[in-house]
Amino acid sequence: MKKSTFLLPVLVLAVIGVLSSIFIVDEREKALVLQFGRVVTIKEDPGLAFKIPLIQQVVRYDDRILSREVGPMEITPLDDRRLVVDAFARYRIVDLGRFREAVGAGGIDFAESRLDSILRAKTREVLGSVSSNDILSSDRAALMARIRDGSVEEARDLGLQVIDVRLKRTDLPQANLEATFARMRAEREREAADEIARGKEAAQRIRAQADRTVVELISDAKRQAEIIRGEADAERNAIYAEAYGRDPEFFEFYRSLNAYARALKGENSTMVLSPDSEFFNYLKSSGNSGSPAN
Repeated sequence: MKKSTFLLPVLVLAVIGVLSSIFIVDEREKALVLQFGRVVTIKEDPGLAFKIPLIQQVVRYDDRILSREVGPMEITPLDDRRLVVDAFARYRIVDLGRFREAVGAGGIDFAESRLDSILRAKTREVLGSVSSNDILSSDRAALMARIRDGSVEEARDLGLQVIDVRLKRTDLPQANLEATFARMRAEREREAADEIARGKEAAQRIRAQADRTVVELISDAKRQAEIIRGEADAERNAIYAEAYGRDPEFFEFYRSLNAYARALKGENSTMVLSPDSEFFNYLKSSGNSGSPAN
């Protein structure tokens, strides 16, 4: 009875010791076995692994490709046109021993802070060696490759591999952006004013041409009307002459009737004439119809 009472705690302690000495490494991570802060074992393959309980501890790190956002930074290209650039990088821990030696207990946060400094320095160096047009163009893959290649060596000292660097956004600073918008607005307003002035000039030219055409058409119409009127008068006179030649007395009678019609209108019916005036010859009756009185 005493023997089983003694063995049971020992067995429990043994089981606890065995369980605490076993750890599992996931396929998405790497692990370091530390003893008093010193690296004893690096476990990179997934599966079971062992450590000394209480004395050794396991520190795990992500083995996947990680992303790091690089906050906005202001750069000055060759043409002194300041720009604000956002970037991000993709990286991976490839040398776990060197990584632990470089960052210590700071872990991934300290490593990303160091990586930020490297990327910012290389971004300013590369983008400062070209013009702003090269940076703002759609074909800037070569610039991103230069930033990545320049960061690789320094990142390797941290046990990191920089896989890719991308420029997300490239803008003017807010003050410069507002000034640029104001300049663009002024330029568009100037172009609009030029277009309006050219439109008014063209309208005035078209209006003057239309007025000239109207004058020419009216003048030509009047000229043709005068010609037609002259031809009509000539034809009328010819008819009168022919009629007079055929019967002069009838022609005289017709002309007198027209004179009476014009003279004896309602608003002009008062005349002061001698009774024996020739004007009334055809109003007198001598007994011979159609002949003037003697």
